[in-house]
Amino acid sequence: MGTNSLINLGNLSKPADTLIKKVSDAVGVLHAPRQVKRMAKAKAEAAMIKAQSEINVTDLHRRAAHRWIEEEAQRQKNMENITAKALPQLDEKATPDSMENDWLVNFFDKSRIVSDNEMQELWSRVLAGEANTPGTYSKRTVNFLSDLDKSDAELFAKLCGFGWMIGYIVPLVFDVEAEIYNKYGINFNSLSHLESIGLVQFDSVASLVQRNLPKKFAVHYYGKPLKLEMPNDTGNQLEIGKVLLTKIGQELGPICGSRSVEGFRDYVMDQWKQYLPKSESE
Repeated sequence: MGTNSLINLGNLSKPADTLIKKVSDAVGVLHAPRQVKRMAKAKAEAAMIKAQSEINVTDLHRRAAHRWIEEEAQRQKNMENITAKALPQLDEKATPDSMENDWLVNFFDKSRIVSDNEMQELWSRVLAGEANTPGTYSKRTVNFLSDLDKSDAELFAKLCGFGWMIGYIVPLVFDVEAEIYNKYGINFNSLSHLESIGLVQFDSVASLVQRNLPKKFAVHYYGKPLKLEMPNDTGNQLEIGKVLLTKIGQELGPICGSRSVEGFRDYVMDQWKQYLPKSESE
């Protein structure tokens, strides 16, 4: 990469260096937007000269060429912003060189039109996550993300604020009419909407259960464990509310930007109070 590249590779860690080279190999060198604009303009002018030798270039041609230059420059800027935001999120043991080129081409084909800063942050977390552990995010999830409205992403993040790790992420929604959920926009209608777009499974009638649980185990809420003690030695089941994340939801849940909900840990402890060891319930 030359001196006009997005970032001086000499100042980067090896995983970041490798990711930039990998992206450049797959979708083209990451240049600063001004350089891209100059290159695009040069290509457009060359195309005009060629066209003039064959037909008269009309105002329509000129307007189309100008639009193409501006659109391509913005798309390049979006790609570079997403890549730059991903670099600080790389692990020391990240293996970007193991990422599939087809995955990267598809990723940037979908993400290059994203100019909203918060949505770029979400896309950057997907890119970094895939670089850290290739195979983490399916093409299906990337394609889904390209159609995800910002408002839906924000709603999903609010739902994941109620997510507990019980082997996998489970948003514990015990009562869709409870204030603790409703004040964050989580209710029957919003859950039905998240189900309709493919992020959750929502059962408004029955309560879902986690089955075949041991006598003692721990669940976690934003890294803080909660020990539970069940009545039987084996084959126990635990009520986990009315919502489960789909496969796509499970992939996006950890990186959606959710935050813990104040008071929710205590709320859940009250729901499960019969399973709390004496030291937890006191």
